Amino acid sequence: MVTLEFGLMTVDRGRVREMMGEVMTSQGRTLPADDTADLRAIGFRSLDFSELALRVEDELGDELNFDAPGLRRIATVGDVLDFIEQLQTA
Repeated sequence: MVTLEFGLMTVDRGRVREMMGEVMTSQGRTLPADDTADLRAIGFRSLDFSELALRVEDELGDELNFDAPGLRRIATVGDVLDFIEQLQTA
């Protein structure tokens, strides 16, 4: 779901998770229900993150600005969801 928050469009966490699942499904993988799942263990790579970010940007109609050092802290499904959430409010 896309919501309006303080005059800004945001994609809620559930929708980002859904899009993350779509990215994984397109690669023949399944997104686990557990947000603590390790990205390496489930095969979610940097290219998958880039595809997810593009999907979120398409839905927002705006760019997400992030840098490589920020991505290095991401290790779990929940980290991805938190990171995308933070990018939208930055």
